[in-house]
Amino acid sequence: MLGLSAVTLGIAAPLSCSHEASSKAAGKDEPGVDVREPPKAGSSPWGPDDEIGAANRLGPELVQKAAKLITAGKTYSLGMEVNGETPAFGHRSFRLYMTEPDNPGGKPIGGNHLTYNDDMIEAWMGVGTQLNGLGHVGIDNVFYNGNKEADLLTVHGLKKLGLEKVPPMVTRGVMLDMAAHLGTDIVKEGTAIGAADIEAMAREEHVTIEQGDVVLFHTGWLDLVGKDNKRFMAGAPGINRDAARYLADKGIVAVGTDTWPVEVIPFEPGAGTFEVDQWLLVKKGIYVLENIVDAALAKDKVYEFMFVLGHPKMTGTVQSIINPIAIR
Repeated sequence: MLGLSAVTLGIAAPLSCSHEASSKAAGKDEPGVDVREPPKAGSSPWGPDDEIGAANRLGPELVQKAAKLITAGKTYSLGMEVNGETPAFGHRSFRLYMTEPDNPGGKPIGGNHLTYNDDMIEAWMGVGTQLNGLGHVGIDNVFYNGNKEADLLTVHGLKKLGLEKVPPMVTRGVMLDMAAHLGTDIVKEGTAIGAADIEAMAREEHVTIEQGDVVLFHTGWLDLVGKDNKRFMAGAPGINRDAARYLADKGIVAVGTDTWPVEVIPFEPGAGTFEVDQWLLVKKGIYVLENIVDAALAKDKVYEFMFVLGHPKMTGTVQSIINPIAIR
C-alpha cells in the first residue's frame, strides 16, 4: 500500500461535536490495538497450519441461519462496474482488450459462418469492489499465523494464504448506515467510525452483530466516483482502531465499506500506516472488503440479509475483484 500523498497521511479531519464525543466515549484517545509485534508462527486459534483465518467460522449452520432472513427474494449486487476509468489506489489500473483470435475483422469461420470474440484483462486485482486476503498485508514481512514473506512469496503467487483456499462466504450480513446516523448524504473524509458509533447504529437499526457475520458500512462515499475522483481517492471516512478491535471481539468473518480503504483516511492521531488493516488481516484473520456498493441496501433500509460471495479461485492471489450479493 504505497503512493499516498502527504495530505492523505496526515491526521484525521476535525469531527462534529457530537461525533467527537461519541469517539471519545469509544476510547478513541486510548492506545487502541497494538500491531507493533508480528504474529508468532502458529498463533492462529485454528492451529499452526491454518490459512483461512476467520473463514473457519463459516459453515452450514450460518448458511441456514442466513437463509431464514430471505423474505422478499430480492437481490442486491454489491459490486461496482469496473473499467479503465475506475479510480484505484496508487499504481493500480485496469485495461480490457477485445480480440477476434481466429476470425480477424469478423471473417466467418466454416460453413456455419461462426464468428466470436475473446477478451483479455491486464489489471491489478485490487481495483473496484475487492476482497483483500490474509496474504495482502503484513507486519515487518510477517503475515497471518506467523507466515514469513520469504517463505510465501514467489513471482507466480503465494505458496500459502492464497485466496483459492478461502471457501465461499455465505452467512448473515449486517449493514450499518453511518450516513443516516450522521444525517448526511456523504460522510466527510477523516470521519472515524468508533465502537460507540457501531453500537449506536446497531441500536437505531435494531440489529446485533454476531459471530460469523459480515459487517458492512454505508457512508455514501462511492457517490463521488465519476464526479470527484480526486477527492474520492484523497481520503475517506472509515473505521478506526477501536472499531476494529470491537468487531474482532465480536467474531466477525469480514468487514467492508463503500470506500477504497475501509479504515479512516487521514489516519486517526497516533495510528500507523494502515494499522487497522494490519490488525484485521494479520492479527485476527478477518477479511477486508473495499468499495462495497451498499447504497441500495441503505435506501431500502435493509440492515440484515443473506450475504453471498464466491470469488475467483486463482492460485496464490492476495486480492480479487468481486461482486458480492445480498439477498433479503
